[in-house]
Amino acid sequence: MENQKESAVFIDGEEIKESEMTDQQKYFARQVQDLINKKSRVEFELDQIAASLDVFQKALVQSTKKVADKVLEKDKPSEEK
Repeated sequence: MENQKESAVFIDGEEIKESEMTDQQKYFARQVQDLINKKSRVEFELDQIAASLDVFQKALVQSTKKVADKVLEKDKPSEEK
């Protein structure tokens, strides 16, 4: 047989093995673990969103500057010699 370690949780520094838990406690422990995993995934996705948002915001600013420069250049009075 494989030497498999029993699942456990730590509450206030005390280890509680799955075999010592009630069915309700096991359910709560699975919920907590699933929510921790989801939180990590959402934070990972949020990092991607924040980076993408930054790129698009900078692109928008740059594109408006290009248009503004063209308008200013067009409206610039010609120098007469």
